[in-house]
Amino acid sequence: MGEYVYTIAIVDDDCYIGNMLEEVLRKARYSVLRAYSGTEALLLFGQQRPDLILLDLMLPGLSGEEILEKIRDIPVIVISAKVDIENKVNVLLGGAADYLTKPFEIDELLARITVQLRSRPIAGGSQLLTFKELSLDAESHRVSVESTDVHLTKTEFAILKLLMRNPRQVITKSVMLERISSDTPDCMETSLKVHISNLRKKLREVNGKDYIEAVWGIGFKLKEDYV
Repeated sequence: MGEYVYTIAIVDDDCYIGNMLEEVLRKARYSVLRAYSGTEALLLFGQQRPDLILLDLMLPGLSGEEILEKIRDIPVIVISAKVDIENKVNVLLGGAADYLTKPFEIDELLARITVQLRSRPIAGGSQLLTFKELSLDAESHRVSVESTDVHLTKTEFAILKLLMRNPRQVITKSVMLERISSDTPDCMETSLKVHISNLRKKLREVNGKDYIEAVWGIGFKLKEDYV
Protein backbone atom coordinates (compact mmCIF):
# COMPACT_ATOMS: atom_id res chain seq x y z
CA MET A 1 0.00 0.00 0.00
CA GLY A 2 2.92 2.36 0.32
CA GLU A 3 3.62 4.81 3.09
CA TYR A 4 0.16 6.23 3.71
CA VAL A 5 -2.76 4.61 5.46
CA TYR A 6 -6.23 5.40 4.14
CA THR A 7 -9.28 5.25 6.39
CA ILE A 8 -12.45 3.59 5.08
CA ALA A 9 -15.81 3.76 6.85
CA ILE A 10 -18.21 0.81 6.63
CA VAL A 11 -21.84 1.78 7.12
CA ASP A 12 -23.91 -1.43 7.23
CA ASP A 13 -26.24 -2.90 9.84
CA ASP A 14 -25.47 -6.44 8.69
CA CYS A 15 -22.77 -7.56 11.16
CA TYR A 16 -21.73 -10.53 9.04
CA ILE A 17 -21.04 -8.41 5.95
CA GLY A 18 -19.52 -5.61 8.02
CA ASN A 19 -17.14 -7.99 9.81
CA MET A 20 -16.15 -9.62 6.54
CA LEU A 21 -15.47 -6.23 4.94
CA GLU A 22 -13.46 -5.06 7.94
CA GLU A 23 -11.27 -8.17 7.88
CA VAL A 24 -10.62 -7.80 4.15
CA LEU A 25 -9.84 -4.09 4.41
CA ARG A 26 -7.48 -4.49 7.36
CA LYS A 27 -5.59 -7.23 5.51
CA ALA A 28 -5.28 -4.76 2.62
CA ARG A 29 -3.75 -2.29 5.15
CA TYR A 30 -6.65 0.15 5.36
CA SER A 31 -7.74 1.73 8.62
CA VAL A 32 -11.43 0.97 9.28
CA LEU A 33 -14.31 2.82 10.94
CA ARG A 34 -17.72 1.20 11.57
CA ALA A 35 -21.29 2.51 11.83
CA TYR A 36 -24.43 0.37 12.02
CA SER A 37 -27.12 2.97 11.29
CA GLY A 38 -27.55 6.19 9.36
CA THR A 39 -27.70 8.27 12.53
CA GLU A 40 -24.56 6.65 13.94
CA ALA A 41 -22.79 7.27 10.62
CA LEU A 42 -23.46 11.02 10.73
CA LEU A 43 -22.24 11.23 14.33
CA LEU A 44 -19.10 9.30 13.36
CA PHE A 45 -18.35 11.52 10.37
CA GLY A 46 -18.73 14.57 12.60
CA GLN A 47 -15.83 13.28 14.69
CA GLN A 48 -13.62 11.55 12.13
CA ARG A 49 -13.33 12.11 8.41
CA PRO A 50 -12.74 8.94 6.39
CA ASP A 51 -11.08 8.90 2.98
CA LEU A 52 -13.82 6.69 1.52
CA ILE A 53 -17.22 5.33 2.61
CA LEU A 54 -18.78 1.94 1.87
CA LEU A 55 -22.50 2.59 2.27
CA ASP A 56 -25.46 0.21 2.45
CA LEU A 57 -28.80 1.75 1.44
CA MET A 58 -31.18 -0.18 3.70
CA LEU A 59 -30.23 1.12 7.15
CA PRO A 60 -32.16 1.65 10.39
CA GLY A 61 -32.88 5.30 11.13
CA LEU A 62 -31.69 7.43 8.24
CA SER A 63 -31.52 5.57 4.94
CA GLY A 64 -28.41 5.32 2.81
CA GLU A 65 -29.96 7.75 0.30
CA GLU A 66 -30.47 10.31 3.09
CA ILE A 67 -26.90 9.87 4.28
CA LEU A 68 -25.62 10.32 0.74
CA GLU A 69 -27.30 13.73 0.52
CA LYS A 70 -25.34 14.93 3.57
CA ILE A 71 -21.87 13.72 2.53
CA ARG A 72 -19.58 16.19 0.77
CA ASP A 73 -16.13 15.69 -0.75
CA ILE A 74 -15.77 12.05 0.33
CA PRO A 75 -16.12 9.30 -2.31
CA VAL A 76 -18.94 6.88 -1.52
CA ILE A 77 -19.21 3.36 -2.90
CA VAL A 78 -22.76 2.08 -2.40
CA ILE A 79 -23.00 -1.64 -1.66
CA SER A 80 -26.62 -2.73 -1.86
CA ALA A 81 -28.92 -5.65 -2.61
CA LYS A 82 -31.07 -3.31 -4.71
CA VAL A 83 -30.45 -4.38 -8.29
CA ASP A 84 -32.86 -2.35 -10.42
CA ILE A 85 -31.25 0.03 -12.89
CA GLU A 86 -33.43 3.00 -11.94
CA ASN A 87 -32.26 2.82 -8.32
CA LYS A 88 -28.61 2.57 -9.38
CA VAL A 89 -28.96 5.58 -11.67
CA ASN A 90 -30.68 7.67 -8.96
CA VAL A 91 -27.98 6.82 -6.40
CA LEU A 92 -25.12 7.62 -8.79
CA LEU A 93 -26.75 10.90 -9.82
CA GLY A 94 -27.36 11.58 -6.12
CA GLY A 95 -23.64 11.70 -5.40
CA ALA A 96 -22.32 8.14 -5.13
CA ALA A 97 -18.96 7.56 -6.78
CA ASP A 98 -19.72 3.91 -7.54
CA TYR A 99 -22.34 1.20 -7.00
CA LEU A 100 -21.73 -2.47 -6.25
CA THR A 101 -24.52 -5.03 -6.02
CA LYS A 102 -24.63 -7.70 -3.31
CA PRO A 103 -23.35 -10.37 -3.52
CA PHE A 104 -20.04 -9.09 -4.84
CA GLU A 105 -16.50 -10.30 -5.47
CA ILE A 106 -13.90 -9.07 -2.97
CA ASP A 107 -11.28 -8.50 -5.67
CA GLU A 108 -13.70 -6.29 -7.59
CA LEU A 109 -14.50 -4.26 -4.48
CA LEU A 110 -10.80 -3.74 -3.70
CA ALA A 111 -10.18 -2.68 -7.30
CA ARG A 112 -13.00 -0.13 -7.15
CA ILE A 113 -11.66 1.21 -3.85
CA THR A 114 -8.19 1.57 -5.39
CA VAL A 115 -9.65 3.51 -8.32
CA GLN A 116 -11.44 5.95 -6.01
CA LEU A 117 -8.38 6.51 -3.78
CA ARG A 118 -5.80 6.57 -6.58
CA SER A 119 -5.44 10.35 -6.74
CA ARG A 120 -6.89 11.20 -3.34
CA PRO A 121 -4.58 12.72 -0.68
CA ILE A 122 -4.77 11.33 2.82
CA ALA A 123 -6.90 12.85 5.60
CA GLY A 124 -9.46 14.70 3.56
CA GLY A 125 -7.12 16.35 1.09
CA SER A 126 -4.01 17.30 3.03
CA GLN A 127 -0.75 15.63 4.01
CA LEU A 128 -0.33 18.27 6.74
CA LEU A 129 -1.72 16.99 10.04
CA THR A 130 -2.31 19.21 13.06
CA PHE A 131 -3.29 18.64 16.69
CA LYS A 132 -3.27 21.64 19.02
CA GLU A 133 0.29 23.02 18.75
CA LEU A 134 1.54 19.93 16.93
CA SER A 135 2.11 19.96 13.17
CA LEU A 136 3.24 17.00 11.03
CA ASP A 137 3.97 17.12 7.31
CA ALA A 138 3.69 13.56 5.98
CA GLU A 139 5.40 14.48 2.71
CA SER A 140 8.46 16.32 4.00
CA HIS A 141 8.66 14.27 7.25
CA ARG A 142 8.77 17.47 9.29
CA VAL A 143 7.33 17.74 12.81
CA SER A 144 7.03 20.94 14.81
CA VAL A 145 5.61 22.09 18.14
CA GLU A 146 4.68 25.78 18.24
CA SER A 147 6.75 26.24 15.05
CA THR A 148 9.80 24.66 16.69
CA ASP A 149 11.13 21.72 14.70
CA VAL A 150 11.33 18.40 16.53
CA HIS A 151 13.72 15.80 15.13
CA LEU A 152 12.25 12.30 15.33
CA THR A 153 13.50 8.88 14.37
CA LYS A 154 11.72 7.01 11.58
CA THR A 155 9.81 4.91 14.10
CA GLU A 156 8.83 7.89 16.26
CA PHE A 157 7.57 9.73 13.17
CA ALA A 158 5.48 6.72 12.08
CA ILE A 159 3.90 6.42 15.55
CA LEU A 160 3.05 10.12 15.74
CA LYS A 161 1.65 10.13 12.20
CA LEU A 162 -0.67 7.23 13.04
CA LEU A 163 -1.90 8.89 16.24
CA MET A 164 -2.49 12.23 14.50
CA ARG A 165 -4.49 10.57 11.72
CA ASN A 166 -6.73 9.03 14.39
CA PRO A 167 -6.82 11.79 17.03
CA ARG A 168 -9.81 10.50 19.01
CA GLN A 169 -9.05 6.80 18.80
CA VAL A 170 -7.16 4.60 21.21
CA ILE A 171 -4.64 2.65 19.12
CA THR A 172 -3.82 -0.75 20.56
CA LYS A 173 -0.22 -1.96 20.57
CA SER A 174 -0.95 -4.71 18.07
CA VAL A 175 -2.73 -2.35 15.68
CA MET A 176 0.04 0.22 16.03
CA LEU A 177 2.72 -2.36 15.20
CA GLU A 178 0.71 -3.52 12.19
CA ARG A 179 0.10 0.01 10.88
CA ILE A 180 3.69 1.23 11.16
CA SER A 181 5.31 -2.00 9.93
CA SER A 182 5.62 -0.73 6.34
CA ASP A 183 7.57 2.30 7.60
CA THR A 184 9.54 0.62 10.37
CA PRO A 185 9.58 -3.18 9.99
CA ASP A 186 12.21 -3.50 12.73
CA CYS A 187 9.93 -2.12 15.48
CA MET A 188 8.89 -4.90 17.89
CA GLU A 189 6.42 -4.96 20.79
CA THR A 190 9.29 -5.10 23.26
CA SER A 191 10.72 -1.82 21.94
CA LEU A 192 7.44 0.00 21.25
CA LYS A 193 7.14 1.48 24.75
CA VAL A 194 10.71 2.82 24.50
CA HIS A 195 9.97 4.52 21.17
CA ILE A 196 6.78 6.09 22.55
CA SER A 197 8.57 7.21 25.72
CA ASN A 198 11.29 8.89 23.64
CA LEU A 199 8.67 10.50 21.39
CA ARG A 200 6.74 11.91 24.35
CA LYS A 201 9.95 13.27 25.84
CA LYS A 202 10.98 15.05 22.62
CA LEU A 203 7.57 16.69 22.23
CA ARG A 204 7.43 17.69 25.90
CA GLU A 205 10.86 19.33 25.79
CA VAL A 206 9.52 22.14 23.59
CA ASN A 207 6.77 23.53 25.83
CA GLY A 208 6.42 21.15 28.78
CA LYS A 209 3.15 19.65 27.50
CA ASP A 210 2.47 15.94 27.11
CA TYR A 211 0.59 15.16 23.89
CA ILE A 212 0.35 11.36 24.14
CA GLU A 213 -1.27 9.30 26.87
CA ALA A 214 -1.31 5.60 27.65
CA VAL A 215 -4.73 4.04 28.12
CA TRP A 216 -4.03 1.30 30.65
CA GLY A 217 -4.44 -2.19 29.29
CA ILE A 218 -5.44 -0.96 25.82
CA GLY A 219 -2.94 1.26 24.02
CA PHE A 220 -2.18 4.90 23.27
CA LYS A 221 -3.96 8.02 22.04
CA LEU A 222 -3.45 11.75 21.69
CA LYS A 223 -4.15 13.57 24.94
CA GLU A 224 -7.24 15.79 24.86
CA ASP A 225 -6.33 17.70 28.04
CA TYR A 226 -2.60 17.80 28.47
CA VAL A 227 -0.64 18.88 31.52
